[in-house]
Amino acid sequence: MDGMNIVVIFPGQGSQSIGMLADYAEIWPQIEETFKQASDILGYDCWDIVCNGPVEKINKTEITQPIMLAADIAVMRVMAQQCMLTPMVFAGHSLGEYAALVAAEALDFEDAIKLVSKRGQLMQAAVPEGEGAMAAIIGLNDEAIIKICEQVSSDTGSPVEAVNFNSPGQVVIAGATDAVNKAMELLKEEGAKRALPLPVSVPSHSSLMKPAADELAEYLKGVTIKTPKIQVIHNVDAKSHDAPDAIREALVKQLYNPVQWTHTVQIISDGADVVVECGPGKVLGGLTRRINKEVKSYSLDSMASMQKFLDSMSVE
Repeated sequence: MDGMNIVVIFPGQGSQSIGMLADYAEIWPQIEETFKQASDILGYDCWDIVCNGPVEKINKTEITQPIMLAADIAVMRVMAQQCMLTPMVFAGHSLGEYAALVAAEALDFEDAIKLVSKRGQLMQAAVPEGEGAMAAIIGLNDEAIIKICEQVSSDTGSPVEAVNFNSPGQVVIAGATDAVNKAMELLKEEGAKRALPLPVSVPSHSSLMKPAADELAEYLKGVTIKTPKIQVIHNVDAKSHDAPDAIREALVKQLYNPVQWTHTVQIISDGADVVVECGPGKVLGGLTRRINKEVKSYSLDSMASMQKFLDSMSVE
């Protein structure tokens, strides 16, 4: 187990579900303790929403974001107690980047909860309900997707852009609803295997988020950020930053620029023995295996998967 190079990654919006982490909570007090911390800050019961919903509530951006941050950190706290290894690097997908900064002690958990709650409110307010959309495009190369998005934006006068480069052959587009719908049609004609609308009301990482990013920049001026104790690779440029102002800038740019996840995983998995997804769901574990077939990957979304990971560590 000594000398193992572990990378920890954190999922973002889209991995939330009602009942997530229930089996963890039966055994590990850290889960409900972490959610109580978040609830005390926000003034509503986050764990109750996780357990009981309703779906409309847990999927509302300004609620999803702090709930997912709490879930990611809760799982990481259990892992840290069980596995005495220090990760060599952290990264998180979109919202998950905030969990990575908390894990690296660049952000206090309390500050981060307030920050992502504010981020969700700003994103929701930037684009009226129904006017923005996102869709996953499967089985087409990045260049073809970028080109068609540019063509549709030009033809319709409404923006649509490639915003998440998740793995080779999986790209998410976002923008104005009419432009996203038009792009989906053309991308299928171009040969995309699937074009799936995503159940979100906010076109994250598109240029429509620029007004929200400007307001986030103002809010971030009042948030204490420290130099990370462990490297965090950022979405916007797939680089790590030490200076607090550079981290602030990366978080602001992340809101209206693409998530370079493929590139991020290529960097963090190079030289890694294992990549561990801390949080609900298995989305990032699946992407990791598509991006780097050589590296071992675990998604700690349940007690069974945590046990499997810990068993593998004790064998090494």
